[in-house]
Amino acid sequence: MRLVLQLVARLLVIVALCLGAATVWATIDAYRSVDRATQASAERVSQSLEALYWRELLLRSNRMREQLLPAPDWRTIETMGLIAPGICVQFEPAGAFEKPLCGQSKGIGKAPPRWFAATVQMILGDHATVERPISARAATAGTVRAIADPDAAIALAWQHILDNIHVALLMALAIALLASLAIAHTLAPAHSIVSALRRMADGEYRTPLPRVRSMELAMIGRAVSDLGDRLALAEEERKVLTRRLLEIRNDERRTLARELHDEFGQNLTAILAFANTIEASAGDKYAAGTEIAQDARMISQATRRIMACLRDTLNRLRHPPAEELGLEASLVDLVDSWRSRTAQPMIQLDLRGDLADISGTVAATAYRVAQECLTNALRHSSAREIVLRIERRTGAENALLVRVEDDGGGDATKVAQSAGFGLTGVSERVTALGGSLSIARASRGLSVAATIPLAA
Repeated sequence: MRLVLQLVARLLVIVALCLGAATVWATIDAYRSVDRATQASAERVSQSLEALYWRELLLRSNRMREQLLPAPDWRTIETMGLIAPGICVQFEPAGAFEKPLCGQSKGIGKAPPRWFAATVQMILGDHATVERPISARAATAGTVRAIADPDAAIALAWQHILDNIHVALLMALAIALLASLAIAHTLAPAHSIVSALRRMADGEYRTPLPRVRSMELAMIGRAVSDLGDRLALAEEERKVLTRRLLEIRNDERRTLARELHDEFGQNLTAILAFANTIEASAGDKYAAGTEIAQDARMISQATRRIMACLRDTLNRLRHPPAEELGLEASLVDLVDSWRSRTAQPMIQLDLRGDLADISGTVAATAYRVAQECLTNALRHSSAREIVLRIERRTGAENALLVRVEDDGGGDATKVAQSAGFGLTGVSERVTALGGSLSIARASRGLSVAATIPLAA
C-alpha cells in the first residue's frame, strides 16, 4: 500500500477514535447535565417557597405554623417555570393525593433507541434525588424534593448527542480531508525520489531532484543524489578499468600470437620439412621404404592440420580485420568466409548508414560482436536464415547498432542466463565503451543486439 494511503488510513482511524470519544463524553455530559438541572430546579423552587412561606407566616400570624404546611398556592405557573424540563418536584410533607409538579417533558427530544437507553442506564445508573429545605432557619417549613424523569432524561441526553454529533462529524470530516491533502502535498516529492531511483536503476545515475521543504525528505533526496554521484563515479572508474583490462588483454593476445608464430610456427615448419625429406628419400635407402614413406606422409598431414589450426588461432589472437581493412570490408569478408564454409543457413548482411569513418576501438568491438554472435548462431542453433544488420544512427543517439537475428528458436532468458565466455567478453567490451548488449526473443528465434556509442 502507498505511504499516503497508509497515513490517511491511520488518520481516519484516529479521527474515528476521537469522534467515538467525543460521543462518549457528550453522552456522559448530557446525562450529568440532568443531575445539574435537578439540583438547580430544587434550589430555585426552595428559594421561591421560602419567600412564600415567610410571607404567609407574616400575613397569617394568628395561625399556627403547622397550619401553613403544605404552603398554600405553591403549585403555580411561576413555580413550574422554575423547574427544568424533565424534572419533577415534590413538596414535603405532601398533601393528600398531591402529585409531583413536573416541568415540560413533551417535545424535548426524539425518542432514543432502546439499545441507547439500556446502555446508558446500565453504565451510568439512575439519577440521584435532590432534597433542599425550604428555610434553613425554620426546620419545620418543609422540604423540596426534586428527581429527574428517567425517560425524559434519556431523551434529553439523546437530543444533546444528536445536536453535537453532527457538528463533531463535520469537523472530523473536514480535519480528515484537510489533513489528507496536507499529507499528500507533503509526500508529493517522494514520487520524484522514487522516479530518480528508477532512473538510477536504468543507468541514469546523475538525476537532478527538485528542492524539498520537508527536512526528512530533503535528507533522503540529498542521500539519493550523493548515491547517484558515487554510482556514476564508480561506473566511470569501472569503464576505465575495463578498458585498461581490454588493453592488457589485447597486449597479451598479441604477445601470445607472436610467441606462437615464432616458436610453434618455426618448429612445425621444420617438422614438415623433415617429414617431406624422409618421405622423398625413404625408398632409396631402406627396404621397407614404402612403410617409412607412408608414416612420413601421415606426419606431414598432421603437421599441416596443426599449422592450419595455428593460423586460425593467430587470426583470432591478432587485431581483428576491422582495424586493418575497415569495418564494412571486414564484415563483408567475415560473412563471405562463413558462406564459403557452409551452404546452410543462409547469411544476409544488411549495412545501413555511412560506416566508412568508423574505426579504432568501436570498429573492433563491432566486429567482435558480429563474429561472436554469428559463431553462436551457426554452432548452437538449427537456423535456416541469419541476418546480420549494422546500422549507424545519427542525431542525438549517435550510436552504432549491431544486431544478429536467426530463426532457430531458442529461449532468450536461458541464453542470457547461461551466456558463455564469448558473450561475456563481448558484453564487457560493449559496456566498457558505454554501450549495452541485449538478448531478446525474435519473431522465430533469437535476437542479439549491441548498441555502441560513437562518441566513445
